[in-house]
Amino acid sequence: MTGHVATVFAVRGYEHGDAEAWESVVARSCHATMLHTRRFISYHRDRFRDCSVVIEDRRGRIVGVFPAAVDLADPEMVVSHPGLTYGGVVHDGSVRGAPMIDVINGLAGHYRSRGLRRLRYKVVPTIYHSEPSDDDLYALFRLGAHLYRCDLSAAVNLSHRGRISHSRPQRRRRAEAAGVSIKETWDEIAGFWRILEANLARRHGAAPVHSLEEINTLHNWFPEDILLITAKIGSVLVGGTILFSAGPVLHSQYTATSEEGRASFAIDPIYERAINLADERSYRYFDFGISTVNEGRSLNQDLYQFKVSFGAGGIAYNHYEVALY
Repeated sequence: MTGHVATVFAVRGYEHGDAEAWESVVARSCHATMLHTRRFISYHRDRFRDCSVVIEDRRGRIVGVFPAAVDLADPEMVVSHPGLTYGGVVHDGSVRGAPMIDVINGLAGHYRSRGLRRLRYKVVPTIYHSEPSDDDLYALFRLGAHLYRCDLSAAVNLSHRGRISHSRPQRRRRAEAAGVSIKETWDEIAGFWRILEANLARRHGAAPVHSLEEINTLHNWFPEDILLITAKIGSVLVGGTILFSAGPVLHSQYTATSEEGRASFAIDPIYERAINLADERSYRYFDFGISTVNEGRSLNQDLYQFKVSFGAGGIAYNHYEVALY
């Protein structure tokens, strides 16, 4: 069923035949990233009941997309997207102001007609926009959406880096003295993954969101956009970070060090190389990732301050909820 939106745009469910047009919109959008592509979304298609939406103009051309799936814990809630860090409506520049209000209303009507009762909307953080595009925030306000979650990340503005703590150069020198060497290579992914899994299990009783097989698959699909920086002492791998390219941002997706890596301050040259790489490749920001848990209600201040000490500042990852009934 297609629901009309203010006679300008139409909202309908995504179909497999829309994939090429979807990717075209993502490529043209000023605030879409690799995470919005159907290829990226498809790696975990078996985990979720997809209910993504496309937005068509009067000529029937797809000008916007909305990645979404039913929440695993609540079959009456749709999330944009439960498997992604952020989602939201992304478009080719034609859905601004009042039309965005109509489109968000259209999304609500579309999901309401399918028996869903709540919509959770993950906003694309502003640093991922190549030009200002907060029209959806205004539309959510007009719909009476409420902010139910806010995560805090730390990001370096590469054109105007903040104050770097005096301890950072000291720790890098200590890492150099310990023989830490840094390299960009995917060949060490299996060894890094073992360190990552051990860290998460020991410190948080958790596991990575992706499996080793999945992260290898994603790297094969996006070899230029998913990178691994490693740290070694001699021939021993002691840590690393996996980086995702996301529009104007280079984002640290996973970071881990072994006990030997922590003792030798390997994390400092790892992050410094990642920040330098982002600058060399003309990204606007390097994003360390969030330092919050419990839907943003708990902040790991020590971790956050550590990231800030590289010259970073705070970035909010906002999640809104809209009642559909």
